[in-house]
Parts: sequence; structure tokens; C-alpha cells
Amino acid sequence: MIVVPVKEGETIDRALKKLKRKFEKTGVVKELRNRQKFTKPSVIRREQKMKAIYIQKLLSEQENQ
Repeated sequence: MIVVPVKEGETIDRALKKLKRKFEKTGVVKELRNRQKFTKPSVIRREQKMKAIYIQKLLSEQENQ
């Protein structure tokens, strides 16, 4: 359970921003989206490989500049 302590005089907007940041850090929303549908392990591995290739390509292009 995520708890956000709200200090006296702190606005609701700021508290909501803290809560949103904690949710993103813990990965709750991402995990929820992943569990809504089944993805085959082979598809997951393929996506991870493609992402790694893309990132490697970006890094190598950045080094060459």
C-alpha cells in the first residue's frame, strides 16, 4: 500500500503529484497493464531484443557525432 504523508499547509495538487510519482516508481500501473492480457514469452523476448537493438543503435549514433 502506498502512503503519502501530507504536511500541514500542503496543497492537494502537490500531494497528488507525490502519489503519482510513487506509483510510477513502484511500477504498479505498468504491472496492471501487463496483467490485463497474456503475452507469449517468445513475444516478450523478441520485444526486449528489439528494444535493446534500438537503444544500442541510438548510443552508437550518439558516439559517432
